[in-house]
Amino acid sequence: MYIVVLGAAAGGGFPQWNTNSANCQRSRAGDPAARPQTQSSIAVSADGARWCLFNASPDLRQQIAENRQLHPRTGKRHSPIAAVVLTNGDVDHVAGLLNLRESQPLALYASGRVLRTLADNSIFNVLNPDFVARREFALDRPFAVTTRDGADIGLSVEAFAVPGKVALYLEDPGAGENFGTRAGDTVGLRIAERNSDTCFYYIPGCAAMTPALADRLRGAALVLFDGTLWTDDEMVAGGVGVKTGQRMGHISMSGPDGTMAAFAGLDVARRMFIHINNTNPVIVDDSPERAEVAAAGWEVARDGMEIEL
Repeated sequence: MYIVVLGAAAGGGFPQWNTNSANCQRSRAGDPAARPQTQSSIAVSADGARWCLFNASPDLRQQIAENRQLHPRTGKRHSPIAAVVLTNGDVDHVAGLLNLRESQPLALYASGRVLRTLADNSIFNVLNPDFVARREFALDRPFAVTTRDGADIGLSVEAFAVPGKVALYLEDPGAGENFGTRAGDTVGLRIAERNSDTCFYYIPGCAAMTPALADRLRGAALVLFDGTLWTDDEMVAGGVGVKTGQRMGHISMSGPDGTMAAFAGLDVARRMFIHINNTNPVIVDDSPERAEVAAAGWEVARDGMEIEL
């Protein structure tokens, strides 16, 4: 199974267009330790020929151009992108669908909640239903990923609920502390090669480690996990936001309740942070926090990274 990190950054990318933080200044200046990163997405293939995108970032056109695996190969019109699977309805995970509007056959998988969000927004009707099949997945039930015409591409996906929050633009302030969040608004994915034991987990958004999630991840070969923030209040402390990580539905990397502590003892062979905010010091290679992450056995995803399982 082949994995390509199309984008490693959180919403807004790195550097973010309207942020003048020290991290972003270094990136704009061409500092090799602060390499630009596009917004979070990965591509996966069982055969190296047909690919499934996991989330469709606003930077998708750039990501396709920069990764040869996704280039057209035959005829006048072609794409190796056979399907897209969405983990939630966040803008940084669905806006890229608008790049896939040129009458290209593909299948789109998401929870019922996310599919209804797309259906309620008429701009997504540019995904012509004659070419794009919208398919609802159920939680905790593995499904085979197939093309628009039903051809098996060799991947199996299981979606499961993780602690999170409904997309910002769908929040209902009158719904209480969870802003109207329901099951299916944020999911993690187990991605497997069909008829094989080869699998990994992709969880770009998660607010907490629960006992059930820990049991699911225990002993995994690879987990790509939410790395949005180093500390819960870093955007507030940095003067670039008013919300904590928990308010946005993201667990922090550090601290006794953070991701690194939560993964201790889970025996995950390869742990990798993805969906990293521009304020997170880990996004630059030479920060003390980056060294701490490495010392704890974690990797930090980067655009263009290729992984083979």
